[in-house]
Amino acid sequence: MSLSPWQSLAEELDRWSATGRRLALWLRDDDAIAPSPALGHLSALAEDFDVPVLLAVIPMQAQPDLVPALRAMPRLLPCQHGVIHHNHAPAGAKKSEFGLDRPAAEVDAEIAQGRDRLRDLLGDAALPVFVPPWNRIDPHHAARLGALGFQALSCFRSYRHGPNGGPRLINTDLDVMDWQGGRIGRRAHDLLAELLPMLARRRLETAQPESALGLLLHHRDHDETAWSALRELLSAAAAHPAVRLADPRSLPA
Repeated sequence: MSLSPWQSLAEELDRWSATGRRLALWLRDDDAIAPSPALGHLSALAEDFDVPVLLAVIPMQAQPDLVPALRAMPRLLPCQHGVIHHNHAPAGAKKSEFGLDRPAAEVDAEIAQGRDRLRDLLGDAALPVFVPPWNRIDPHHAARLGALGFQALSCFRSYRHGPNGGPRLINTDLDVMDWQGGRIGRRAHDLLAELLPMLARRRLETAQPESALGLLLHHRDHDETAWSALRELLSAAAAHPAVRLADPRSLPA
């Protein structure tokens, strides 16, 4: 008799426990600009699971009323999400705000402008983490983020620095949204179908005692399927001793 996806998840996490390994599961949410029922829903979820969420805020779109809203939502940790979330890629190329075709001085000036706007709004509450729109930034630009005051860069899954390096990478790994299928939430079983082989590979291929895995959220786009799948996945993960729901500020190196 075949196992259900949830039983398969429990068995995989049992294997992590048996080898003395732990999974640091953490959350990043993109495109915040203003308070909304969806942002409140995200905050309530974070409170229910006692897990902070790295909240990527678009500096030049952020509304002043986001500031008091975030003060009342202490589990949401704001950081910088690009500058204005504008696509500068040439026609036919994948969307990017900071592609190789853009001059370094122009990119640095824009990022600094966004950084200063976010600091003016949020002060020290803004974490020194940079999240590029569409999870894309050319490595030549990423290499200069440290000089602009950023201690970490968060993209998606396979992003790596170039030969000139850059700030610490804290990439996300699993997106709860299906963008190609109609900008809809993915069902929990679909997420598990992607997550299970990812966990097995990580268990077999890495030797660290704790490994970070990031869930990528977009509260403004979530439908009930996305919220439900996220809650189901967090509930199952949090119940297993091999999993730590992690603060993004304390992720393993």
